[in-house]
Amino acid sequence: MMRAFVFPGQGAQTIGMGKALADSYPAARAVFEEVDTALGEDLSRLIWDGDIQTLTLTRNAQPALMATSIAALRALESEGFSIADTAYVAGHSLGEYSALCAAGALTLSDTARLLAMRGTAMQEAVPVGQGAMAAIMGLDFAAVDQLARDAAGDEVCQAANDNDPAQVVISGHKDAVERAAALAKERGAKRAVMLPVSAPFHCSLMQPAAAVMADALAGVEISEPVVPVVANVSAEPVTMPGAIRRLLVEQVTGAVRWRESVGFMSDAGVTEFWEIGAGKALSGMIRRIAPGAETRAIGTPDDIAALKG
Repeated sequence: MMRAFVFPGQGAQTIGMGKALADSYPAARAVFEEVDTALGEDLSRLIWDGDIQTLTLTRNAQPALMATSIAALRALESEGFSIADTAYVAGHSLGEYSALCAAGALTLSDTARLLAMRGTAMQEAVPVGQGAMAAIMGLDFAAVDQLARDAAGDEVCQAANDNDPAQVVISGHKDAVERAAALAKERGAKRAVMLPVSAPFHCSLMQPAAAVMADALAGVEISEPVVPVVANVSAEPVTMPGAIRRLLVEQVTGAVRWRESVGFMSDAGVTEFWEIGAGKALSGMIRRIAPGAETRAIGTPDDIAALKG
Protein backbone atom coordinates (compact mmCIF):
# COMPACT_ATOMS: atom_id res chain seq x y z
CA MET A 1 0.00 0.00 0.00
CA MET A 2 1.46 3.34 -1.06
CA ARG A 3 1.09 6.14 1.46
CA ALA A 4 1.42 9.93 1.37
CA PHE A 5 1.67 12.37 4.25
CA VAL A 6 -0.23 15.64 3.75
CA PHE A 7 -0.07 18.79 5.87
CA PRO A 8 -2.88 21.30 6.51
CA GLY A 9 -2.97 25.02 5.83
CA GLN A 10 -4.58 28.05 7.41
CA GLY A 11 -8.05 27.61 8.83
CA ALA A 12 -7.22 24.43 10.75
CA GLN A 13 -5.92 26.28 13.81
CA THR A 14 -7.54 25.77 17.21
CA ILE A 15 -6.54 26.77 20.72
CA GLY A 16 -4.88 23.81 22.41
CA MET A 17 -3.75 22.05 19.24
CA GLY A 18 -0.68 19.91 19.80
CA LYS A 19 -0.82 20.21 23.60
CA ALA A 20 -1.69 16.56 24.19
CA LEU A 21 1.12 15.53 21.84
CA ALA A 22 3.61 17.71 23.72
CA ASP A 23 2.43 16.27 27.04
CA SER A 24 2.72 12.68 25.81
CA TYR A 25 5.83 12.78 23.61
CA PRO A 26 9.10 14.53 24.51
CA ALA A 27 9.96 14.67 20.81
CA ALA A 28 6.77 16.62 20.14
CA ARG A 29 7.40 19.04 23.01
CA ALA A 30 10.91 19.64 21.66
CA VAL A 31 9.39 20.85 18.39
CA PHE A 32 7.39 23.58 20.12
CA GLU A 33 10.42 24.57 22.20
CA GLU A 34 12.61 24.87 19.11
CA VAL A 35 10.01 26.97 17.30
CA ASP A 36 9.70 29.28 20.32
CA THR A 37 13.47 29.71 20.36
CA ALA A 38 13.69 30.29 16.61
CA LEU A 39 11.04 33.02 16.76
CA GLY A 40 12.23 34.51 20.03
CA GLU A 41 8.74 34.36 21.50
CA ASP A 42 6.44 32.02 23.39
CA LEU A 43 4.30 30.91 20.47
CA SER A 44 3.43 27.65 22.20
CA ARG A 45 1.75 29.57 25.03
CA LEU A 46 -0.41 31.38 22.46
CA ILE A 47 -1.27 28.07 20.77
CA TRP A 48 -2.26 26.34 23.99
CA ASP A 49 -3.60 29.13 26.21
CA GLY A 50 -4.16 32.19 24.00
CA ASP A 51 -7.22 33.52 22.22
CA ILE A 52 -8.29 32.31 18.82
CA GLN A 53 -8.35 35.81 17.28
CA THR A 54 -4.66 36.31 18.01
CA LEU A 55 -3.74 32.78 16.93
CA THR A 56 -5.64 33.29 13.67
CA LEU A 57 -3.52 36.29 12.70
CA THR A 58 -1.64 35.11 9.65
CA ARG A 59 1.78 35.79 11.16
CA ASN A 60 0.94 33.50 14.12
CA ALA A 61 -1.21 30.87 12.45
CA GLN A 62 1.36 29.86 9.86
CA PRO A 63 4.26 28.85 12.15
CA ALA A 64 1.77 27.52 14.73
CA LEU A 65 0.16 25.10 12.30
CA MET A 66 3.55 24.00 11.02
CA ALA A 67 4.79 23.37 14.58
CA THR A 68 1.72 21.26 15.33
CA SER A 69 2.22 19.21 12.17
CA ILE A 70 5.90 18.55 12.84
CA ALA A 71 5.13 17.71 16.49
CA ALA A 72 2.63 15.10 15.28
CA LEU A 73 5.22 13.76 12.85
CA ARG A 74 7.88 13.49 15.57
CA ALA A 75 5.40 11.65 17.78
CA LEU A 76 4.68 9.25 14.91
CA GLU A 77 8.40 8.72 14.39
CA SER A 78 8.90 7.89 18.06
CA GLU A 79 6.37 5.09 17.60
CA GLY A 80 8.27 3.65 14.66
CA PHE A 81 6.52 5.28 11.72
CA SER A 82 8.94 6.85 9.23
CA ILE A 83 8.43 9.45 6.55
CA ALA A 84 10.93 7.45 4.50
CA ASP A 85 8.20 4.83 4.11
CA THR A 86 5.94 7.27 2.28
CA ALA A 87 5.85 7.77 -1.48
CA TYR A 88 5.16 11.53 -1.41
CA VAL A 89 4.50 14.44 0.92
CA ALA A 90 2.43 17.52 0.12
CA GLY A 91 0.89 20.43 1.98
CA HIS A 92 -1.87 22.95 1.34
CA SER A 93 -0.40 26.47 1.02
CA LEU A 94 1.65 27.00 4.22
CA GLY A 95 1.42 23.23 4.64
CA GLU A 96 3.92 22.92 1.81
CA TYR A 97 6.51 24.35 4.21
CA SER A 98 5.50 21.72 6.77
CA ALA A 99 5.93 19.04 4.10
CA LEU A 100 9.38 20.35 3.16
CA CYS A 101 10.42 20.44 6.82
CA ALA A 102 9.04 16.93 7.35
CA ALA A 103 11.04 15.65 4.38
CA GLY A 104 14.26 17.27 5.60
CA ALA A 105 14.50 19.94 2.89
CA LEU A 106 14.24 22.75 5.46
CA THR A 107 15.31 22.79 9.11
CA LEU A 108 12.60 23.32 11.70
CA SER A 109 14.06 26.64 12.86
CA ASP A 110 14.36 27.98 9.32
CA THR A 111 10.81 26.84 8.52
CA ALA A 112 9.42 28.67 11.56
CA ARG A 113 11.24 31.88 10.70
CA LEU A 114 10.24 31.69 7.03
CA LEU A 115 6.58 31.19 7.90
CA ALA A 116 6.53 34.06 10.39
CA MET A 117 8.07 36.24 7.68
CA ARG A 118 5.67 34.89 5.05
CA GLY A 119 2.66 35.54 7.26
CA THR A 120 3.75 39.10 8.01
CA ALA A 121 4.56 39.83 4.36
CA MET A 122 1.23 38.43 3.15
CA GLN A 123 -0.68 40.44 5.75
CA GLU A 124 1.13 43.67 4.84
CA ALA A 125 0.89 43.24 1.05
CA VAL A 126 -2.68 44.55 0.89
CA PRO A 127 -4.28 47.07 3.29
CA VAL A 128 -6.90 45.52 5.54
CA GLY A 129 -10.35 45.74 3.97
CA GLN A 130 -9.18 46.03 0.37
CA GLY A 131 -8.87 42.31 -0.35
CA ALA A 132 -11.13 39.31 0.10
CA MET A 133 -11.53 35.62 -0.65
CA ALA A 134 -14.63 33.52 -1.28
CA ALA A 135 -15.28 29.79 -1.58
CA ILE A 136 -17.39 28.77 -4.57
CA MET A 137 -19.16 25.43 -4.16
CA GLY A 138 -20.67 23.40 -6.94
CA LEU A 139 -18.68 24.64 -9.93
CA ASP A 140 -15.47 23.16 -11.32
CA PHE A 141 -12.19 25.01 -11.65
CA ALA A 142 -12.64 26.00 -15.29
CA ALA A 143 -16.05 27.55 -14.59
CA VAL A 144 -14.79 29.44 -11.53
CA ASP A 145 -11.66 30.59 -13.34
CA GLN A 146 -13.84 32.06 -16.11
CA LEU A 147 -16.31 33.78 -13.78
CA ALA A 148 -13.42 35.31 -11.81
CA ARG A 149 -12.07 36.77 -15.06
CA ASP A 150 -15.53 38.00 -16.03
CA ALA A 151 -16.06 39.69 -12.66
CA ALA A 152 -12.62 41.27 -12.36
CA GLY A 153 -13.13 44.33 -14.55
CA ASP A 154 -10.11 46.56 -13.92
CA GLU A 155 -9.47 44.90 -10.55
CA VAL A 156 -7.90 41.59 -9.52
CA CYS A 157 -10.05 38.48 -9.12
CA GLN A 158 -8.44 35.08 -9.58
CA ALA A 159 -9.05 31.42 -8.85
CA ALA A 160 -6.71 30.88 -5.91
CA ASN A 161 -7.31 27.39 -4.47
CA ASP A 162 -8.48 24.46 -6.57
CA ASN A 163 -9.43 22.42 -3.52
CA ASP A 164 -11.56 19.59 -4.88
CA PRO A 165 -14.01 18.91 -7.74
CA ALA A 166 -16.72 21.05 -6.15
CA GLN A 167 -14.85 23.75 -4.22
CA VAL A 168 -12.70 26.51 -5.66
CA VAL A 169 -11.59 29.59 -3.73
CA ILE A 170 -11.25 32.97 -5.43
CA SER A 171 -9.09 35.87 -4.27
CA GLY A 172 -8.55 39.52 -5.13
CA HIS A 173 -9.97 42.99 -4.58
CA LYS A 174 -12.99 42.91 -2.25
CA ASP A 175 -15.48 44.44 -4.70
CA ALA A 176 -14.37 42.12 -7.51
CA VAL A 177 -14.62 39.02 -5.30
CA GLU A 178 -18.10 40.05 -4.20
CA ARG A 179 -19.11 40.52 -7.84
CA ALA A 180 -17.74 37.07 -8.65
CA ALA A 181 -19.59 35.49 -5.73
CA ALA A 182 -22.88 36.98 -6.98
CA LEU A 183 -22.13 35.87 -10.54
CA ALA A 184 -21.33 32.36 -9.32
CA LYS A 185 -24.86 31.93 -8.02
CA GLU A 186 -26.25 33.10 -11.37
CA ARG A 187 -24.10 30.47 -13.10
CA GLY A 188 -25.32 27.59 -10.98
CA ALA A 189 -23.03 27.46 -7.96
CA LYS A 190 -24.59 25.78 -4.94
CA ARG A 191 -23.07 28.35 -2.61
CA ALA A 192 -20.64 31.25 -2.60
CA VAL A 193 -19.26 32.05 0.84
CA MET A 194 -17.06 35.01 1.72
CA LEU A 195 -14.17 33.74 3.86
CA PRO A 196 -13.05 35.31 7.15
CA VAL A 197 -9.49 35.99 6.05
CA SER A 198 -7.32 39.02 6.62
CA ALA A 199 -5.76 39.20 3.15
CA PRO A 200 -6.35 37.95 -0.43
CA PHE A 201 -3.90 35.05 -0.59
CA HIS A 202 -2.61 33.33 -3.74
CA CYS A 203 -3.35 36.07 -6.23
CA SER A 204 -1.29 38.76 -7.95
CA LEU A 205 -1.97 41.25 -5.13
CA MET A 206 0.51 39.20 -3.09
CA GLN A 207 3.43 40.20 -5.34
CA PRO A 208 5.04 42.36 -2.60
CA ALA A 209 5.06 39.29 -0.33
CA ALA A 210 6.55 37.18 -3.10
CA ALA A 211 9.44 39.64 -3.35
CA VAL A 212 10.02 39.41 0.40
CA MET A 213 10.03 35.61 0.25
CA ALA A 214 12.40 35.56 -2.70
CA ASP A 215 14.93 37.47 -0.62
CA ALA A 216 14.30 35.35 2.48
CA LEU A 217 14.56 32.03 0.65
CA ALA A 218 17.76 33.10 -1.11
CA GLY A 219 19.47 33.13 2.28
CA VAL A 220 18.21 29.75 3.49
CA GLU A 221 19.83 26.38 2.84
CA ILE A 222 17.49 23.91 1.14
CA SER A 223 18.44 20.24 1.03
CA GLU A 224 17.13 17.50 -1.23
CA PRO A 225 14.05 16.02 0.49
CA VAL A 226 14.11 12.36 1.54
CA VAL A 227 10.83 11.84 -0.36
CA PRO A 228 9.44 13.88 -3.27
CA VAL A 229 7.30 16.90 -2.37
CA VAL A 230 4.30 17.52 -4.62
CA ALA A 231 4.36 21.29 -5.13
CA ASN A 232 1.24 23.47 -4.95
CA VAL A 233 1.85 25.48 -8.10
CA SER A 234 2.93 22.62 -10.39
CA ALA A 235 0.98 19.68 -8.91
CA GLU A 236 4.09 17.61 -9.63
CA PRO A 237 6.87 16.19 -7.44
CA VAL A 238 9.95 18.31 -6.84
CA THR A 239 13.26 17.25 -5.30
CA MET A 240 15.90 19.71 -6.53
CA PRO A 241 16.66 22.52 -4.04
CA GLY A 242 16.76 25.21 -6.71
CA ALA A 243 13.33 24.22 -8.02
CA ILE A 244 11.92 24.09 -4.48
CA ARG A 245 13.12 27.64 -3.83
CA ARG A 246 11.63 28.93 -7.09
CA LEU A 247 8.28 27.20 -6.57
CA LEU A 248 7.94 28.54 -3.01
CA VAL A 249 8.26 32.08 -4.37
CA GLU A 250 5.75 31.38 -7.14
CA GLN A 251 3.39 29.85 -4.57
CA VAL A 252 2.77 33.23 -2.88
CA THR A 253 0.90 34.58 -5.90
CA GLY A 254 0.07 31.29 -7.65
CA ALA A 255 -2.96 29.07 -7.28
CA VAL A 256 -2.87 26.09 -4.92
CA ARG A 257 -3.53 23.16 -7.26
CA TRP A 258 -4.64 20.76 -4.53
CA ARG A 259 -7.14 18.77 -6.61
CA GLU A 260 -4.48 18.08 -9.22
CA SER A 261 -1.82 17.35 -6.58
CA VAL A 262 -3.95 14.68 -4.92
CA GLY A 263 -4.96 13.38 -8.34
CA PHE A 264 -1.30 13.03 -9.29
CA MET A 265 -0.51 11.04 -6.13
CA SER A 266 -3.58 8.86 -6.55
CA ASP A 267 -2.75 8.15 -10.20
CA ALA A 268 0.81 7.28 -9.12
CA GLY A 269 -0.56 4.55 -6.86
CA VAL A 270 -1.08 6.25 -3.49
CA THR A 271 -4.08 4.67 -1.77
CA GLU A 272 -3.60 5.98 1.78
CA PHE A 273 -3.31 9.62 2.82
CA TRP A 274 -2.36 10.60 6.39
CA GLU A 275 -3.21 14.19 7.32
CA ILE A 276 -0.55 15.19 9.83
CA GLY A 277 -1.39 17.97 12.29
CA ALA A 278 -4.51 20.01 13.08
CA GLY A 279 -7.95 19.31 11.70
CA LYS A 280 -9.43 17.06 9.03
CA ALA A 281 -10.16 19.47 6.17
CA LEU A 282 -7.70 17.89 3.75
CA SER A 283 -9.09 14.42 4.42
CA GLY A 284 -12.53 15.58 3.29
CA MET A 285 -11.09 17.11 0.12
CA ILE A 286 -9.09 13.97 -0.62
CA ARG A 287 -12.15 11.73 -0.35
CA ARG A 288 -13.93 13.93 -2.90
CA ILE A 289 -10.92 13.88 -5.25
CA ALA A 290 -10.00 10.20 -4.89
CA PRO A 291 -13.11 8.43 -3.55
CA GLY A 292 -11.35 5.09 -3.19
CA ALA A 293 -8.52 6.44 -1.05
CA GLU A 294 -8.22 5.77 2.66
CA THR A 295 -7.64 8.84 4.83
CA ARG A 296 -6.46 9.26 8.41
CA ALA A 297 -6.18 12.46 10.42
CA ILE A 298 -3.32 12.28 12.92
CA GLY A 299 -3.12 15.12 15.41
CA THR A 300 -3.50 13.58 18.87
CA PRO A 301 -2.00 10.74 20.93
CA ASP A 302 -5.31 8.87 20.50
CA ASP A 303 -4.93 9.03 16.72
CA ILE A 304 -1.46 7.50 17.03
CA ALA A 305 -2.67 4.87 19.48
CA ALA A 306 -5.33 3.84 16.96
CA LEU A 307 -2.59 3.20 14.39
CA LYS A 308 -0.82 0.87 16.77
CA GLY A 309 -4.04 -0.88 17.74
